[in-house]
Amino acid sequence: MLASGSRYRRELLARLGIAFEIWSPEIDERALARESPRETAVRLAHAKAAAALTRWPGAIVIGSDQVAEVDGAPIGKPGTLDNARKQLRLLSGHTVAFHTALCVLNGASASRHERLVTTDVSFRALSEGDIERYLAREPALDCAGSAKSEGLGIALLSRLSGDDPTALVGLPLIALAEILRIEGIEVP
Repeated sequence: MLASGSRYRRELLARLGIAFEIWSPEIDERALARESPRETAVRLAHAKAAAALTRWPGAIVIGSDQVAEVDGAPIGKPGTLDNARKQLRLLSGHTVAFHTALCVLNGASASRHERLVTTDVSFRALSEGDIERYLAREPALDCAGSAKSEGLGIALLSRLSGDDPTALVGLPLIALAEILRIEGIEVP
């Protein structure tokens, strides 16, 4: 069971070739007072998995969440073109840490697995023209940082650094495959 409404996570999980269902939990995704972006991602991944486990108590449930930060401040999904412009101006020439948390709960065995995978993404210096051309072709309004690395957003970047490229898209498949094998699910 994938506890997520994200089409990106659904597409990533499908890569593993295993059968799964999807349920989108209603979770308040706001950070708690004095909670770091890393802590927020871990807490929300667990909350999503735990919410699904209450509905399907014997299932293996996958929860994931991603929180981006620049200079210690969280960066969310822009939602509007104006916000996307502002985000890209802010991120121009900076490195953003994308913290992707994974939580897998097995209701049958009561096991719990958690991982946090951070990907550092360096944006090149962006001109207003770069930003406008990009947003005209790929608005990325539903992506933290307003740039989809798996699409045209890669052209806005100068460097990526991390252990798992799928973590940046929203679901760290290397860690997930390892956990699923521990749980007895055959993943090649």
